[in-house]
Amino acid sequence: MTHRGVRSYSDALAYLYSFTDFEKEPTHLYNAENFDLRRVEDLLELLGDPHRCFKCIHIAGTKGKGSTAAIIAAVLNAAGFRTALFTSPHLHTFCERIRVDSKMIARQEMAELVREIAPAVASVPRLTTFEIVTALAFLHFARQEAEFAVVEVGLGGRLDATNVIEPLVAVITSLSLDHMYVLGDTVAAIAGEKAGIIKSGVPVISAPQSLEAQAVIEAVCRDHGAPLTVVGRDWTWKPGEASLDVQTFRVASDLAGTDDLCQQVYRLPLLGRHQLVNATVSIAVLHALRGQGVAISPDDVSKGVAQVEWPARFEVLSRDPSLVVDGAHNADSAGRLRQALADYFPRRDVVLIFGVSRDKDVENMLQVLSPAARHLILVQSSHPRAASMETLLPAVTELGRQAFVAENAEQALDMALDLSVPGGLICASGSLFVAADVRMAWFRRNGRGDVPQVDVS
Repeated sequence: MTHRGVRSYSDALAYLYSFTDFEKEPTHLYNAENFDLRRVEDLLELLGDPHRCFKCIHIAGTKGKGSTAAIIAAVLNAAGFRTALFTSPHLHTFCERIRVDSKMIARQEMAELVREIAPAVASVPRLTTFEIVTALAFLHFARQEAEFAVVEVGLGGRLDATNVIEPLVAVITSLSLDHMYVLGDTVAAIAGEKAGIIKSGVPVISAPQSLEAQAVIEAVCRDHGAPLTVVGRDWTWKPGEASLDVQTFRVASDLAGTDDLCQQVYRLPLLGRHQLVNATVSIAVLHALRGQGVAISPDDVSKGVAQVEWPARFEVLSRDPSLVVDGAHNADSAGRLRQALADYFPRRDVVLIFGVSRDKDVENMLQVLSPAARHLILVQSSHPRAASMETLLPAVTELGRQAFVAENAEQALDMALDLSVPGGLICASGSLFVAADVRMAWFRRNGRGDVPQVDVS
C-alpha cells in the first residue's frame, strides 16, 4: 500500500506492515547493514529531529523491560511531568506502544501521522516497520510536548532503532538466553548487544546479572566512562506482605541521597518476586534522575509505584475460577512464573494453556512449566510468528506428557474450565501473544464492558 491510500487506522497498519517487519519474520542477518541506525537518523532529520525535544530514559534487557519502563513512567507522571512511553510488542492494539501520560495515541491521530511522514519515509531506502514506528512515536511525543520519554529497546540494543537517543540514564534489566538466533548463543554475547545502549558518561543502572553478563556490562561502562549502579549490590530490596492485589517492599542503599527513598514502604500491584527486582531497578533509576536535578519526591515514587499498570504479567483475571495470564517467553521467565504460581497459589491443581513463538526454546520452557501442571492444553496464538502444533506436540511427547489441542484461545479457555477442579488454577503462558488471546477470550466470555479494542488483521 502507498501512503496515498492511508485514510484510516487499518490503512495505516497495512502501510506500516508493508515494510520489512522483523517482529513477524525474525532475521538471521542481524548486522549493521540490515539494522543501520543511519536510516533512522536520516528519517528523524527529515522530521525535524523530534527525539531531541524531550529527555529520555533508555531500557534494554531480556526480561522486565516493559514492567520497569511502566514503573518509571508512572512515577514521572506522579511527579507532574508530561511523560511519554514507547514499548513493544503490544497486547491488543498497536496504539498501546505509543503513550503520553498513560494515554494511547488515538487511532485517527496515528493514521494522520503515518500519512504525514510517508513522503519522508519514501526518501530513505530500506526502512523497516520498527524504524518507522520509532520515528513516528518520537514525532508524536514531540508534538504532545512530552518532557520525558521512557523508551524500551525493541531488539538487542546496539543496533536497535531506539539507540539514536541520548538518554539521561541507560537501564539494563535481567539478561538471559533469548533471540539466540539473532543476538548470540551465550549470555555474554547477548549482554554485549544489550550494553550497546551505554553512552559516554551516561549513568547505567543494571539489574542483578549472571557473572558473565555483569563482566561484560562493567567492561563496557569502563570503556565509556559511564558510572554503573548495580541492583543487588548498590541497592537491595526486602519483601513485605503479599496478596493477590499487591505486594509491599522496602529498599536499602548506601549511596548518597537515598535515605528518604529507603524510608518508604512501597505498594506494588505487579505480582511476583521478580517484579520487586524491576521495581528496585526503577527506584535506582529515579534516584539517578534526582542526582541530575529532576524533582522527584519520595511521595511521588510511592504514588507512582502504587499506580502502575502492566497487564498480562502474572495478571490475576479471576479468583473463581482462578485464572492467571503471563507473558513468560523463555525458560528463565518460565521459571519465575512457576515460582510465582507456587508463591501465590500453593498446592493448586493447575491447567496450563501453552503456546509460544516459533523462535523460542519450546523444550526447555515446557520442561520448566509442565511439572507444575496436571493438564496441558496447547494452542497456536493468532500472531504470525506462533509455533505450530507440529512444533509443540513433539516437545510434549518428548517429556512423556500428553496434551489437549485447541484451535484458538476461546476453545482453549473452554477446555481449561472443563478440566479445572474446584479450587484449581488455570494459567495461560508461553508468550505474550497467548496471554493476550486468552485475556481477550476471558473478557468476551464474561461480557466485560471495558474490553480493550483489538486490531483486526
